[in-house]
Amino acid sequence: MKLGKVALERALSKMGLASRTQTRGWILEGKLKVNGKIIKDPLYLVVPEKDKFVLDGKPLKRDSRQTIMLYKPKSVVTTRCDERGRATIFDLLPEELKHFHAVGRLDMATTGLLLLTNDTRLSAYLTDPVNAVSRVYAVVAKGRVTREKLQKAAQGIWDKGEFLKPARITLRKASNKESHLIVELTEGKNREIRRLFKSIGHEVIQLKRIAFGCLKLEGMHPGQFRYLTPEEIEALAGNSHAFLLTCRL
Repeated sequence: MKLGKVALERALSKMGLASRTQTRGWILEGKLKVNGKIIKDPLYLVVPEKDKFVLDGKPLKRDSRQTIMLYKPKSVVTTRCDERGRATIFDLLPEELKHFHAVGRLDMATTGLLLLTNDTRLSAYLTDPVNAVSRVYAVVAKGRVTREKLQKAAQGIWDKGEFLKPARITLRKASNKESHLIVELTEGKNREIRRLFKSIGHEVIQLKRIAFGCLKLEGMHPGQFRYLTPEEIEALAGNSHAFLLTCRL
């Protein structure tokens, strides 16, 4: 297989070592060597799989921590194995990714954006309610959701000792048959949206996560997955993720 050349500022991103912005800074400050030579041109062409990179005298190695975004299909469970023999999300992944863990869960009937990672610090950050990382869902509920019921849901309700309150809830359209809404959550309570709508007298008949933090599901099909870039991970976890990038060096 022929190895392609890419710009130096992009190479480290491709290897999962740093964001393009961080790499560009190192290059312009003369901190980065390629094959023993200081390179100050961000567009200098390199072969990431072959060339040797050194930052401030320390060799850079490919990061072992990785995160993927999966478009979870319906009728697939978010577990490593299922005692009832149902298909799991790990049946959709190649062998080298089957040791990853899911960042939160989507129930069997829910589709959409699901993150999996081997980076426990990242998953801990994303699932900690204190950090209020946004999750956005497209919801189809049976029957007409009135503005009075919408207001009740927006104010929050108590269910089984838990207070369920969306960060944002928007009614897109409604008919006597069904209503379409967008719901944003910042906590990961079990089956929160289904419980919230049940409390106001409506059954959720379709539920799809369309965004997680800065990530959107656009351009993917059910069952597909892709790796997140360092830029996406940095944006997803915000400034608190900077120490993770530093730990990779």
